[in-house]
Amino acid sequence: MSYMDYHKVSNFDLSQFNSEIIKKNFLVFRDNKYSTIPTEQIAYFFVKHEIVVLVTFGREEYFVHYSLEHLQRLLSEQLFYRLNRQYLVSFNAIKEVEHYFARKLLVTLSLTNMDKLVVSKEKASSFLHWLGNR
Repeated sequence: MSYMDYHKVSNFDLSQFNSEIIKKNFLVFRDNKYSTIPTEQIAYFFVKHEIVVLVTFGREEYFVHYSLEHLQRLLSEQLFYRLNRQYLVSFNAIKEVEHYFARKLLVTLSLTNMDKLVVSKEKASSFLHWLGNR
């Protein structure tokens, strides 16, 4: 490889392809053990005391070292949607959506959840478009 070829490769900007990089699984740590959780098994991510928690369809919870913003870039836009500042949910975890006060939407997940998952009126049409065009 010539110097020019090396220079072209070393200056290659991967950020332009970031939307194509889809994370397939997450390495988690619990009970002194590491394990991997496939993305298909993740129901949602949420923020709890400023820490992001991964929740599986089996109702297992794991702390992850990513912000929700970073997770949005790592995960498929077809599979995950950022409902609000605290929740990033899988399409497969959504049970139903209903109209809520002031043109907002209330999302019910297939897993029981203590929080009301509200989509703002500003994001409501985008969310419904995402639900209907997968």
